[in-house]
Amino acid sequence: QVQLVESGGGLVQAGGSLRLSCAASARIFSTYTMAWFRQGPGKEREFVARKNWSTYISAYADSVKGRFTISRDNAKNTVYLQMNSLKFEDTAVYYCAAGMGWPPSTYDYWGQGTQVTVSS
Repeated sequence: QVQLVESGGGLVQAGGSLRLSCAASARIFSTYTMAWFRQGPGKEREFVARKNWSTYISAYADSVKGRFTISRDNAKNTVYLQMNSLKFEDTAVYYCAAGMGWPPSTYDYWGQGTQVTVSS
């Protein structure tokens, strides 16, 4: 049963913007912190951003602060990642995840991933 579905990836030039979407089941969306992770070529998966399900407090990796914004639409059970001022090093497969917040090992639900490629 697929419970997280990402969309919105693609190819963009450096300095450009993309918005990723992740549609979740209602049960997951109303229970868990939603987050984005990414895995670049030859790299380990890393945390990007999360938004707590009850407090709506957001947290970001230092590498994306000021450029990326995570948001939630409760009516659509969807979480977004707005990515601005994209850099070549943002190239990665981006994964949506649902879990207890921190650490990353607490995330039990994962999407299939969506590719983001930033050309320099």
